[in-house]
Amino acid sequence: MSLTTIASRSASHSPKDVLARRVNGIIIDLTTPTSGDRPSDPVCRADADALPLLRHDTAHVLAQAVSELFSDTALATGPATEHGFFYDFAAEHTFTDDDLVRIEARMHEIVDRDETIVREEWDRETALSWCRENGQPYKAEIIRSLPADAVLSFYRQGGFVDLCRGPHLASTGQIGHAFRLLGTAGAYWKGDRNNPMLQRIHGTACRDADELAAWERCQEEAARRDHRRLGREMDLFHFQPEAPGAVFWHPNGWTLFQTLLAYLRERQQAENYVEINTPDIMDLSLWQTSGHWEKFGENMFTTETEGRTYAIKPMNCPGGVQVFRHGLKSYRDLPLRMAEFGKVHRFEPSGALHGLMRVRAFTQDDAHIFCTPEQMEAETQRICHLVLSIYKDFGFDDVRIKFSDRPEKRVGSDDIWDRSEKALQRGVEASGLSYTRNPGEGAFYGPKLEFVLRDAIGRDWQCGTVQVDLNLPQRLDAHYIGTDGDKHAPVMLHRALFGSLERFIGILLEHHAGHLPFWLAPVQVVVATITVAADAYAHDLADTLRQRGIRVASDLRNEKIAYKIREHSLAKVPLLLIVGKKEEQAGTVSIREYGNPETPTMSTDTAINRLINASYCRLTRVFDV
Repeated sequence: MSLTTIASRSASHSPKDVLARRVNGIIIDLTTPTSGDRPSDPVCRADADALPLLRHDTAHVLAQAVSELFSDTALATGPATEHGFFYDFAAEHTFTDDDLVRIEARMHEIVDRDETIVREEWDRETALSWCRENGQPYKAEIIRSLPADAVLSFYRQGGFVDLCRGPHLASTGQIGHAFRLLGTAGAYWKGDRNNPMLQRIHGTACRDADELAAWERCQEEAARRDHRRLGREMDLFHFQPEAPGAVFWHPNGWTLFQTLLAYLRERQQAENYVEINTPDIMDLSLWQTSGHWEKFGENMFTTETEGRTYAIKPMNCPGGVQVFRHGLKSYRDLPLRMAEFGKVHRFEPSGALHGLMRVRAFTQDDAHIFCTPEQMEAETQRICHLVLSIYKDFGFDDVRIKFSDRPEKRVGSDDIWDRSEKALQRGVEASGLSYTRNPGEGAFYGPKLEFVLRDAIGRDWQCGTVQVDLNLPQRLDAHYIGTDGDKHAPVMLHRALFGSLERFIGILLEHHAGHLPFWLAPVQVVVATITVAADAYAHDLADTLRQRGIRVASDLRNEKIAYKIREHSLAKVPLLLIVGKKEEQAGTVSIREYGNPETPTMSTDTAINRLINASYCRLTRVFDV
C-alpha cells in the first residue's frame, strides 16, 4: 500500500504528515509489506503514538551523528522514553558539553540530508560478521541473546546502519528540527552494575517547534521549582559526599518531615491502624527465606559481625510479618492493620541519585494489613478511598491508578498469582475507580495498584501503592486460626500512601513551588519588627502564637523592614506579622501574606484566631479565604 493510498484514508492529512501506519493495532513502517488486504490507518504527526516514533528515530540520528564524529564508538541501545530519548555508547572519548553542541549540529545536518530509511533483514551469520567488522560488541551480544529463529532487522540511513526492531519513519527529514540534547550520564550495560559503564546521551524531541517551545517553558518552570534549589532557599536539608544518597535534615526540613508524620498518624489512627517498629538490621537468613535476597539482593547492603551476615532492611515487610507471628492470632483479630514508618536502605548507582527524589536511605510510610480472603476486597476499597482523600489534602486532585500484574521475576505459583490479581482487580473496581493496566510491573511477590499524581506543571509521579501478597505469609509461616479451628495463611496487603517521605517532600515542594499550604509550612509565621522599640511587643506576640501551636519565629534584627520582607519571601514563609510602635500602641499587626499584594492591619486577637483556624482546618491561605 502506497503512502498516498494510506494518506487518502483521511483527507485532513497530507502525505508528508503521515509517519507510519497501523495494522491491527500495531504500528509498522510505511514500506513494510503486509499479507492479504488488511486495512491500515495512517499514523500522523499529530497522533499521540507518533511522538515515541519520532523520538526513537531521533535516537538513531543521535547514534549516526556520534558515529560520524567519533568513529571508534561502539553502540549499545537507544530507545524512546516517556520524556524523550537516549542512546548508550562505549567510547574512549569522554563526551563533554562542547561535544554535545557538535553532535546536535550534526544531527540537524542529517535531518537536512533527508536520507531514506531502509529496513533490511539479515541472517545471523551476516549480522555477527557485520558486528565484528564494525567493532560493535554490544550489538553482537544482543543478537546472540535472541532466539535462533528471530528475525534480525537492521535499518540503514545513508552510510549508517543499526540493529533495531523498528518501526521507523520513511526518511530522516520527517523528524524535523524540534529536538534538543540535554546532557550525559553514566549507565551500566543492561542496568547491571557488574557490567561495563557506558556513556548515555539523553535528549528530547517534539512534533514541531511550538511543542518544543512549550516544553522548554515547562523546563524553565521545573528548574524554578527544583526541590534542591528550594531546599537551600528554605533551609530544609543538604547532601554531602560522606553519606551519598542520605539526607541531612535541617531544623526547618525536619519540622516539615515530622508534620507529615503527625498528619499520617492522625489519619491512620482514625482508620484503626496500630503502629509498630522493627529492626533496621536482621540476619540474612530471614531475607533468604522471604525471597528478597534472591530477587533483590543486588540492591541490598550487608554487614558482618561475630561470624554472621546481616542485611540492612530494604523493605519493612518481613519485619511486619514477625510482629504478626508473635502470639496466636484468630480470625476475630482480623483485619489487623499495622503501620510502620520504617527507615530502609537500597543501593542506587551514584549516577542515579537525585536530591530527595532518588536516595539510598529513606523512610517508608508502610502498612501491612493482615486479613482473610473474604475481607480483602473491602480492605482494598478502604485503602483506595483513604489514599485519594489524603492526596486531596495536599493539593493533588488529578490522580491516576495503574494495575500492575505479574513480573517476569517473581515468587509463588501461577495459581496464587491468578487469585491475587483477580481479588485486587475486584477491589479497585468495587471502589468505582477507573484504572489502566501496567503489564509486568507488579512486585516480585504480588500484583499492585500504583497511584500516580499529576503535579501543577503536568508531570506524573508514582507514589502510593497497594499490593496483594499471598506468598510472603506462607514463606514466613504466618497464620491465624480460622472458624474451622485450623491454621490458615492470611492475605497480606502492603500499603504505602506517600511511598517515600523524602521523595514525597520533594514532590510537594515542586508542586507548590516551595509555597507550602499554611498548615504544612515549617515556619508558618515570622513576627518582624520595624523598630527596636517594638521588640518586646513582637516577643510577646510570638510567645502567644507559639503557645497556641503556631510554628513562629521572630526577626528582631536591626535591618530595614523591606530587607526582612525580601529575605523571608525568598524562604517562602507564608505569613509576616509586621509590628512597630504604632501597632503596639493600637494593639494591631500589619499582615504580609506570601503572594497577596494587600497588607491589611487588624487587631492582634483577630489575627491570632485566624491563624489558629487556618492551621487547624488545614487551609492553604489565611487572610483571603
